[in-house]
Amino acid sequence: MRAVVQRVREAEVVVGDESVGRIGRGLVVLAGLGRDDGAEEVGWMVRKITGLRLFDDPDAQGGHSVVEAGAEILAISQFTLLADCRKGRRPSYDHAMPAAHATALFDRFVAELRVVAGVVATGRFGADMQVRLVNDGPFTLVIDSPSERASSLSKV
Repeated sequence: MRAVVQRVREAEVVVGDESVGRIGRGLVVLAGLGRDDGAEEVGWMVRKITGLRLFDDPDAQGGHSVVEAGAEILAISQFTLLADCRKGRRPSYDHAMPAAHATALFDRFVAELRVVAGVVATGRFGADMQVRLVNDGPFTLVIDSPSERASSLSKV
């Protein structure tokens, strides 16, 4: 599993003319699920994202997690994060989980985030989404689950 995490001042997902997810201060999480991902990777990623100290407190930079800061999360499924662009001009998505399986696993990811973090908005799985955000910092991280990191290193 791979996630791109951006600290934001606000963010919104629009499908057509409808706003389907909106948050204030918090994190936008673009989540890519790999073919071999399962509950273990989802749990690891939820713990990692919700535990990282990414929000300032009055005494120090990066002193609070999203939970401690009372911030929100906007989670968006994005299979293109698993693209392999090493050969040719067309990205290969062979490593990405097929949509039929990814829908249920992404729903589990969101449910587990809600248990820990509270407010979690989402996009609409498989839809053509417009994502609007104001990046705070800018502050962006790419996080690979241990299994994704091992998989990526074995390809090199």
